[in-house]
Order: sequence, then structure tokens, then C-alpha cells
Amino acid sequence: MALTHTEDENKEYLNPVIIDKNKRYGDINKDIASPLESFPTKLWWWAMAVAGSLFVLLFVEIALLIVSGIGILGVNVPVSWGSFIVTFVFWIGIGHAGTLISAVLYIFRQQWRTAINRSAEAMTIFAVLSAAIFPIIHTGRPWFAAIWMLPYPNERGVLWPNFRSPLLWDLFAVSTYFIISLLFWYLGLLPDIASIRDRVKGSNFAQKTRKIVYSILSLGWVGSMRSWAHYEAVVMILAGLSAPLVLSVHSIVSFDFATSVIPGWHTTIFPPYFVAGAIFSGFGMVLTLLIIMREVFKLKAYITIKHLENMAKVVTLTGSIVGLSYGTEFFMAWYSGVEFETFAFINRAFGPYWWAYWIMVSCNVISPQLFWFRSIRRNVLALWIISIFVNIGMWFERYVIVVTSLHRDFLPSSWDMYVMTIHDYLIMLGSFGLFFTLFLLFARFLPSIAMSEVKGIVKSKE
Repeated sequence: MALTHTEDENKEYLNPVIIDKNKRYGDINKDIASPLESFPTKLWWWAMAVAGSLFVLLFVEIALLIVSGIGILGVNVPVSWGSFIVTFVFWIGIGHAGTLISAVLYIFRQQWRTAINRSAEAMTIFAVLSAAIFPIIHTGRPWFAAIWMLPYPNERGVLWPNFRSPLLWDLFAVSTYFIISLLFWYLGLLPDIASIRDRVKGSNFAQKTRKIVYSILSLGWVGSMRSWAHYEAVVMILAGLSAPLVLSVHSIVSFDFATSVIPGWHTTIFPPYFVAGAIFSGFGMVLTLLIIMREVFKLKAYITIKHLENMAKVVTLTGSIVGLSYGTEFFMAWYSGVEFETFAFINRAFGPYWWAYWIMVSCNVISPQLFWFRSIRRNVLALWIISIFVNIGMWFERYVIVVTSLHRDFLPSSWDMYVMTIHDYLIMLGSFGLFFTLFLLFARFLPSIAMSEVKGIVKSKE
């Protein structure tokens, strides 16, 4: 897969555009529907084989976890969640960019969202599903998860459910976020699914089945003026509901830490810090996925350098905010005069887990600053590599927050080192398998570009 520029792309640098305005409506339908109507490429099958294998591995590891218990993990007395909460918060953060692109940019009528919002919305759904696994399996007895986690009326005053627990707040926030995002994603798909439905030709069994499936999924969309009026109204309402969730959901996730008394966690900077980090990591994952789709499905006319450059600018901004947050944490620890806080942050940077801290800083603070250079911002290969660094760094950020704050307790007698076992690594990789399996299936069977929205910004010659 070549990630080099062509002569046509070089012309685009001199006169960057959101989309090729010379495209006909029929060209848009044909180009975007092509991956759905043609046989999958070898590259897609190889990617599906790897992602599917990791997905199966996830089920095997979960079964082993249920049979053997959480003792097979690296958790211990001071570090009681370990990699599970690290990966949980990571996936919740990944899901944030979808809502940002789809809702906030829609409200502000930003045209550059049209080619990337569909993939970002799908990424949101799949990331939340990947995140939802970890609170359930961490209980050790997932069949009790509904009793322990879901709120229900009770008069016994027992611990479950504990309405004052931030984990229960997570349940409300994430489930609301998931439902709104799912509705927003699916309703946005309706006009495009109807277009795919109308393109299905042939009388063999496979084509008839495709016709029936797309007809059901399109919910009888006919594209009348009344349908479009209702559609626009509902999408705007959902966008208005989704926009506050960008700020609220990860703020509530940050309360898992900020409402505790643990040094390194008990800080008021966590809500805005977590929101900026979530948007930062989400845009990093969107960049990773879109660059691959742009090359594999030949969508360069719709996912242009301008789209990628705008996203790189957002990554630079949010990465700078994240870097400022890191510095603010150290300043607050010093200015507070609390020896426990000071020790927690010195231990982060220079203690046993110094390597994790400096990987985090290198990936999240230093690498995005390369986007200040125009040549790097418009180099597809450089964008893709840095986007991967961003996601690596954001996983390590959560690792640093969880592990370095817990492994050194108030009492030296409680100190212990946390080491991930092979099962921690395999379950984490399995969650990536689930995410990429769902995303590959989405790209294969549903339009990954919003055809109806792209048509709204091109000049039809028909």
C-alpha cells in the first residue's frame, strides 16, 4: 500500500479543496458504493483474518478468566483494576471524536466533516462496545454484572448498587452517550442505505437477499421533501443532544479518579484534561482509519489532503492542551505543599515506571508538534505514523495515571509493583480485534462516506 503523493495530489496542495466539485452525483454513488458492490480485496481479507483471530482470542481469554478467576491477571492489592480500567478509559476516549465530528461540526456547518463523519460515527459505536467489556469481566463473575452495575430500586441500603459510586455514574453517562450516538449514526445512514438499495440489480439469490436487507435497513426511505424536512430536524436535535455529551461523558469518566483521595488522582483538572485527551486520542484513531480507507478503497477524491490537514491541526491543538495539563499537574503538586502529592508526581517521572511516563510524553506532547510543519501536516505517511504514536501515547497516559498512583500507597507496607501478565496483554489485543472486526464489516457492507452530504457540496453537471 503506497502512501506517497501523486501529481494530482501535489496540485491539490497549491489549491486545496474539501471535495472535487466536478464530480457528478452518479460518480459519487459509484465511487462510494464500489467497496460494497465488488468482491473484497486481498488486503481486506488479510486484515479481517488478523482482526477476526484477535476477536476469537478475546472470547477464549474471557472464558479462561471466568473459569480461572482474576488471579491470572497482574492485579494485586494496591493496583486493583490494572490494565482493564486503562483499556476501558482508552476506548471511551477513542469514541469521543465521532460525536465531536458528527455533532459539533454539523452544528457549525463545517463542510470538511462530510467525508469523515460516517467513519467517525461508526468508530464511536465500536469503541464504546469494546470499552463495555471491561467493567463486566473485571467483576470476575460477569453473570452478576446486571445486579451489581444496573440501578434498581431497593430498600435494603446494601452496597449494590452504590449510587454514590462514580462507576454507576459511568453507566448512566456511557449508556446515554451510546444510545444517542447509535441513533445519530443510523439515522444519518438512511438516505445512503436507500441509495445502495436502489442500486442493487440482478435476480439471483445473493442480489435478492441484498435488496431485502437494504430495504429493511432503509426503513422505507423514499427521499421526499417531507422525509428530508423531518430528517434535517431530527438530525439537528440529536446533534444538539450529542454536543454536550462530548464534554460530559469523559468528565464523568474522570470522576472515577478525581473523587478519590489517592495522590495523583484527587485533582480538579481531571475533567477538562480527560476531555481534551479523549478528543486528542479520538482524532488520532480517526486519522489512522481514514488514511487506510483512503488508500485501500481509492477514496482520495473524497478524503482529501485538506481533510487530513484539518484533523492534524485539531490533534496539534488538543495535544498542546494535554501537554499543558501534564505541566499543570506538576505545578499543582508542588504548589500544594502536600508531600504525598509531590512524591506521587516525582515517582511518575523518575520512579520505577519512568519509562511509561516518558513514552507518554514523547507520543502525546512531542510528536504532535511536528504538525506545525506544513510539509509534515500534508504528508500522508507522516500523518499515519504520528496518529499511531498518539494512540500508543494515550494508552500509556491511562497506564501512568492508574499504575503510578496506586502502586505506592500512603503506607510503605502497602507498596507493590504491578506487572501485566500474558492474559492482560491478550485481552487488550482482543478488544482491538473486536473493534477492527466491526469496523471492517462496516466498511464492507455500509457506505463509509456520507453520499447525501457530499452531494450537497458539489456542483452537479446532470
